[in-house]
Amino acid sequence: MKQKLALGHQEFSEVIGNNCIYVDKTETIYKLINNGSYYFLSRPRRFGKSLLANTMKELFLGNKELFKGLWIEDKWNWEQTYPVIKISFSNISHNTFGLEKAINVMLDDIAEKYNIKFSQEGYPYKFQELIIKLSAKAQVAIIIDEYDKPIIDYLDDLDKANENKVILKNFYSVLKDSDKYIKFLFITGVSKFSHVSIFSDLNNLIDITIDENYSQIVGWTKEELEKYFPDYLAGVAEKYKDIFPDIMPEIKRWYNGYSWDGTTTVHNPVSIMNLFQKKEFSNYWFATGTPTFLMKLIEKQKLIAFDIENSFTSNDLLDKYDFTKINFNSLLFQTGYLTIKSKSLRTRRIVLDYPNQEVAESFTKNILNIQTFDNIDRTQALLFKIADSFTDNELLKFINYINVLYKNISYHLLERKESYYHSLFYMIMKMLGFDIEVEIEEIDARIDAVIKTDTHIYIIEFKIDQSAKKAIQQIKNKQYALKYADNKRPIILIGINFDTEKQIIEDYIIEEFI
Repeated sequence: MKQKLALGHQEFSEVIGNNCIYVDKTETIYKLINNGSYYFLSRPRRFGKSLLANTMKELFLGNKELFKGLWIEDKWNWEQTYPVIKISFSNISHNTFGLEKAINVMLDDIAEKYNIKFSQEGYPYKFQELIIKLSAKAQVAIIIDEYDKPIIDYLDDLDKANENKVILKNFYSVLKDSDKYIKFLFITGVSKFSHVSIFSDLNNLIDITIDENYSQIVGWTKEELEKYFPDYLAGVAEKYKDIFPDIMPEIKRWYNGYSWDGTTTVHNPVSIMNLFQKKEFSNYWFATGTPTFLMKLIEKQKLIAFDIENSFTSNDLLDKYDFTKINFNSLLFQTGYLTIKSKSLRTRRIVLDYPNQEVAESFTKNILNIQTFDNIDRTQALLFKIADSFTDNELLKFINYINVLYKNISYHLLERKESYYHSLFYMIMKMLGFDIEVEIEEIDARIDAVIKTDTHIYIIEFKIDQSAKKAIQQIKNKQYALKYADNKRPIILIGINFDTEKQIIEDYIIEEFI
């Protein structure tokens, strides 16, 4: 019988019990457990952290029957079991009851399961008592999933975020003096917040977020897709056989590209399973809910494409941050909208970029939407017109549609500088799937943009509050087109001048290179 996709399942026992495909990560888990005891892992939402945490839970509980046929089956000591405190801050209803009450209810439920009666009141004391009493038989495995969700949920309400930070600090501070009672501690989250006690008090907590040894601990590699999902891959390949002779590069373009070491890349599991189920390339992970606070920050800081793509950072900035002083690109990395494209061992410089087409297209569309119509349907309809007119080389229509978009940018968002208009243009064309390069270095100049289609090569120079004549003259004087002269496609030169008062492309010149 064909195994099912594990869509919607985060419990390891449910994945196995419902005959769903489990991509075996137990060899990596075994290595993790045997090489240390205290770990922290940051990964974006809906990327497999919860399934990983629940797999560890079942190992320590000794539920051998769930691991039949997996790598770890004959490697683990099933005779030795451990009590497990498994906490998920995504499931404790802190938004409804308040964080302190929600934690108390959660601890009461765990205590009831183990027939423990608390002698003290207050969530920090209950947590400490639970650890001590459970360790009477064997040391405790503590697994905390989404430790930071009560903060993440309120990044647009700093008073509430700070209130929850204090509660979490008091809760996690219990772990500091509980070392002798703990066999294993594994904590997952999205962000490594400073001023939360698990990072300041637990100096033996190993952060494996960008550790190359655990870069594949969640997410699926190309080899894993081919090993575990051959039938589903065949189904997608059959549907698209007349479009993509080899389906794997297209799957890679859409859903691969996530990397935490700058070398190994993995696919997003949620997106892949939706692709296999629906046999359609679309926005799945992003559509599960982009945090509102991200879009508010983009609007507030007037961020544009050049601020986000191919941005530089360092280990120190990625390591942690204070949510009252957010480094935006580090936040985008931790939440999954940017990923590590490369790392320099010499300079320790890290280059961040969008992981794939799904994220780049969806995120850019949302940025564009908040800057223009604030209506995704109107934005989408106009984007189709822009794409079709450029593909058909109908450049006059193309310029007119671009102007409609520029004209609808909210006035308070405008930045009256060339890079802003240039960046918006680039963002639009990139999102629509065009092969566009920007700021291409020449010996004594820099080409603003080059777009290549199946039929033409377009060389574009931008000016602001000057003239299109000056722009086209620069293309000719600097001989930008010579670089592409050997190409058989016609070369089109486009000089564009933005008028910041009228908020449009005021004049433009289009010429074919002879």
